[in-house]
Amino acid sequence: MKNILIPTDFSENSWNAITYALQFFKKITCSFHLLHVSTYDEVLRSDLFYNSKDTLVNKIEHTEKEQLQVLLKRIEKLPLNTKHRFYTLTEQVFLVDAIRKQVEEKEIDFIVMGTKGASGLKERTIGSNTGDVITKVKCPVLVIPEKAKYRRPKEIAFPTDYNIYYRSKVLSTLSDIIAINDARFRVVHVAKKEQKLTHLQKKNKEFLNDYLGDETEHSFHSLSNPNIEEAIQCFVESRDIDMIAMVAKNLNFFQRILFHPTIEKISYHTDIPFLVLHE
Repeated sequence: MKNILIPTDFSENSWNAITYALQFFKKITCSFHLLHVSTYDEVLRSDLFYNSKDTLVNKIEHTEKEQLQVLLKRIEKLPLNTKHRFYTLTEQVFLVDAIRKQVEEKEIDFIVMGTKGASGLKERTIGSNTGDVITKVKCPVLVIPEKAKYRRPKEIAFPTDYNIYYRSKVLSTLSDIIAINDARFRVVHVAKKEQKLTHLQKKNKEFLNDYLGDETEHSFHSLSNPNIEEAIQCFVESRDIDMIAMVAKNLNFFQRILFHPTIEKISYHTDIPFLVLHE
């Protein structure tokens, strides 16, 4: 059984993440934990702040629990898997702290989060809350962009520069995702300019190939472009990629692809789900 944590702020964006998760894990026995977190900023801005702290917290908790029940009723209207169970959680702490706590207590296997992408002056392709969870919580995160609609991930891209050795924990999770979806795995070496692989890069590539073996349909590709994001965009379009998987270890490479400021012709951030893995 898998334990899935889905943070929700009751927006349509977070609803999109919920519906995607239900489809993505539809063949698996799962417990879905729906978590709403009231940050301290939200409490301070609340119209209820005129009252005592205890009363304020009680009122906020009461309202949140009502909203979570409404959310559960909305979920019940969907064609559900009888092997899926749903639980609700509320926290009044910082988001990352709340998620870390639930990951440990509920032995969470995956976090699923919606993201609205770039907004306002920040111009970040991944929202700040989702970005914080991706980089600060050591748990696989499935990021669902606002325009992403579920379709079985038949083609999964795995951008890499071959400079890091992927441990069995990461590869085991990837293998599970590939097997569940009967997907094809496309390893994409991305570099700013065309050059031969170093001895270390060759060894890491060979290890990856050996691990995937004959049981997993996979292929290796090489792209060179001064703009890494453009290279990924071209690959996504040419191969009709359904999901991008990455490891949050080589931060420079990882952040270039996932957190780069918005570029008009780069659209994979808005409609392609990301699976971010940690060692």
